[in-house]
Amino acid sequence: MFRSWPILLPVYEAGGWLGIGVPRNTPMEIVEKLNSEINAGLADTKIRSRISEQSASVLLLLTRNSSKSVAEYTDKWAKVIRAANIKAE
Repeated sequence: MFRSWPILLPVYEAGGWLGIGVPRNTPMEIVEKLNSEINAGLADTKIRSRISEQSASVLLLLTRNSSKSVAEYTDKWAKVIRAANIKAE
């Protein structure tokens, strides 16, 4: 996964991230293999350099931590959406 730096102001925060997901019932050995290979690629200095050129940074996550991160991110922004009464058009 890699993410851009968040923009922080006194009452405003924005940021973004990209990740790769697989279907829920994908066997864990496949998930772990994909995670290992993707993280190896993201550890490559040439790839990190290209990502850095895009004003982004690399955050390597273990498989078990990524689901938690997605859930926390979803919960955080769901609260904002409800508080602001934002509706899909």
